[in-house]
Amino acid sequence: QVQLVESGGGLVQAGDSLKVSCAASGRIFSSYSMAWFRQAPGKEREFAAGISASGGRTYYADSVKGRFTISRDNAKNMVYLQMNSLKPEDTAVYYCARGRARTVAGSLSEYEYWGQGTQVTVSS
Repeated sequence: QVQLVESGGGLVQAGDSLKVSCAASGRIFSSYSMAWFRQAPGKEREFAAGISASGGRTYYADSVKGRFTISRDNAKNMVYLQMNSLKPEDTAVYYCARGRARTVAGSLSEYEYWGQGTQVTVSS
């Protein structure tokens, strides 16, 4: 059974940086893509960033491109999201998700396992 546990969320001010982490259990972590999704109050869950199984390819939503960086450490079964120049509109619950394949997909249905989420709040 795969478990994903996010950590590192919190309350920050606009312009600050924050790094959230996701610890994954289960075998063959390095065989699957990983992604961060986010869900703001009253809005649908949306793709923020994804990384391929090897870590060689990364993808970002236009809204976070240039400010967020996704990375992974396959030796530690960890995925990270470094968030810089945070804006109030980045306020959301951030979810870690494991894909069904090695390559990154943007659709929620392509992700098989989800964490419980970590709250990120950016004040203006």
